[in-house]
Amino acid sequence: MFNVTFYLRRLHSLCGLVVVGGFLLEHIITNARVLISPQSFNAAVDLLASIPPHIMIPIEIALVACPFLFHAIYGAYIGAQAKNNPQHYSYIQNIQFWLQRMTAWYLLAFLIWHVVYLRVLVKGGGAHISFQLLQSYFENPVIWVLYLLGMLAAVFHFCNGITTFCMTWGIAKGPRIQKVINAASMALCALLSLVSVAFMVVYLL
Repeated sequence: MFNVTFYLRRLHSLCGLVVVGGFLLEHIITNARVLISPQSFNAAVDLLASIPPHIMIPIEIALVACPFLFHAIYGAYIGAQAKNNPQHYSYIQNIQFWLQRMTAWYLLAFLIWHVVYLRVLVKGGGAHISFQLLQSYFENPVIWVLYLLGMLAAVFHFCNGITTFCMTWGIAKGPRIQKVINAASMALCALLSLVSVAFMVVYLL
């Protein structure tokens, strides 16, 4: 019998890890260029901006927007039904379970704001994204804090999602390998979080 939920959950995890995760890593790598110099960041942004709109827009819609919307909508459905399982999982696992859901709700609101403002209103209005523009944008401390929280939430959601992806796809079947993968994922989370904090601080200087 064809199990729709089975395949939807796997497609959901695949979109999250590969598409949304890949998009996050691209953003981190690009923004981390400010740690080299503002000019290095601007060069990376200019390279992406040099892709013609008739190529970039279909790519953004088909390979970013649609998978992200599916991941967000189905993830909201899963999150609305999910409950912690203290009888079956450890305290730490339940904390991670809870954080995965909380970061998902924050990211949903944050990314709508981020995309509508920077991608649609600013870039779509003809403004050129640059280090100088973002530095001016982050002069507002509330916006800076919200963006920092957005980056940290995205990093945790992605890295914790690596463990759940491996469990969902049957890569990590036993508790021992699950612990190893979870430890490696949290180590990656710490590294990416440090990089994110570092480049966000540069925007304040």
